[in-house]
Amino acid sequence: MKHLLLLLALLPNAFHAQAQQEGQAKEATYASYGEAITPDGAITVAEFEKAAANVDSMDVKLSGEVITSCTKKGCWMTVKMSDGQPMMVRFRDYAFFVPKQGLEGKQAVMQGRARKEVTPVSMLRHYAEDAGKSKEEIAAITEPETGWKFEAVGVLIKE
Repeated sequence: MKHLLLLLALLPNAFHAQAQQEGQAKEATYASYGEAITPDGAITVAEFEKAAANVDSMDVKLSGEVITSCTKKGCWMTVKMSDGQPMMVRFRDYAFFVPKQGLEGKQAVMQGRARKEVTPVSMLRHYAEDAGKSKEEIAAITEPETGWKFEAVGVLIKE
């Protein structure tokens, strides 16, 4: 009888320990590209926009939603800004690539330097071609764009 009471007393603790282990197993996992980084300290796109309101460039660790990536090599990706517009993310020194497909809608953490830049029509058309856009969509690009560009030294993609 003593053993049965002891077993019943310990049973809730066993379930609690198992639940804790399962909770730890559900922590976010990331695929890593480029330099090793962690998600700690990453700011959201909205926080970045606020912090960068009066500057043309800044070093930052940024978290945002991936829109797409280069379908030819994985040599760039775009991340959604607060207004829904894409921010181009390239990889320092062409040193690493991300997957060519399957990133859409996933969360990414990037560490590097953000800059306001003007992207010429020729480069915009090149990116559109890499993204698999139609000839008509590519031909419709007739104006350069000014916006934030990001040069990442490391990227994490939430799995």
